[in-house]
Amino acid sequence: MDFDQLEAFLEVARHGSFSRAAEKRFRTQPAISSQIRTLEEEVGARLFDRSGGRVALTAAGKAFLRYAEDTVYSRKSIISALADIERVPSGEIVVGANEATCLHILPEVFAHFKKVHPGVGVQISRLERAKILESIIDNSVDFGVVSVPVDDKRLTVINIHRDELVIIVPKGHPLAWAKDATFADVVRYPLLLPKIGRTREAIQSLFDERHLKPKISMELDSSELLKRFVAARIGIGFIAKSNVVEDVKAGVLAAIPLAGASIRRDLALVFRKDKSLSRAARAFIEIAVKLKADGVGGTVANL
Repeated sequence: MDFDQLEAFLEVARHGSFSRAAEKRFRTQPAISSQIRTLEEEVGARLFDRSGGRVALTAAGKAFLRYAEDTVYSRKSIISALADIERVPSGEIVVGANEATCLHILPEVFAHFKKVHPGVGVQISRLERAKILESIIDNSVDFGVVSVPVDDKRLTVINIHRDELVIIVPKGHPLAWAKDATFADVVRYPLLLPKIGRTREAIQSLFDERHLKPKISMELDSSELLKRFVAARIGIGFIAKSNVVEDVKAGVLAAIPLAGASIRRDLALVFRKDKSLSRAARAFIEIAVKLKADGVGGTVANL
């Protein structure tokens, strides 16, 4: 039994799929299947039920899961502790973030971190908010970057980025030259909205408070798609101001502040309170705070 087999086992257990585990481990599916068979032969028990078209843990597999998680976590802790003794950040960090955060908030942080610590590997898991929090709890990522507030008492939350939503319209739109716009202005035009999430809930709540019914043209699960469809004149939308800086500079979109309301979308670095952070992880946090946290503070809106 080796750590590579344990990592393969944990990926299959996590995703309920040999093919998905193979993608995550950058292996072929037969290679992952072979590792699991060898592991089962060594422990003398079937760890997965492969019947019914779905992969599920057996009773023995569930018992083995606890030991595998503890063993892999202990290995990471040992490596981190030894790296701390050497006082040189090393190893790998895994960061969970959504699409927009990966594209518009974190590149500067990653670039600076790799420049200062080129020997540390950085892996990015692109996930949505709920999955990021789930991955932090099950230790499949070291930390995540998510919108606040985060109410889970098991987690440490460090605010790193302050943002607000603006209205985006295509070039030449009647609102493009406006100093600001109200919700009453917005309801005059087809609207593109996030499909789900706290931002969607906050926007809908503000329409409801004003007894306004928006003309929802499309519901999207990607901020990049939302920008492209606004540029294509399918409708107008709401988006975090930091996500459209380059589009506004290029003259593709115009960003208009909201009048009479403020929708905050602040981001925080989140990790388990009981997690023994490696020197590399602590170095990443320090750089993220230094580069992104200027001006962050005060009360954060509940989005």
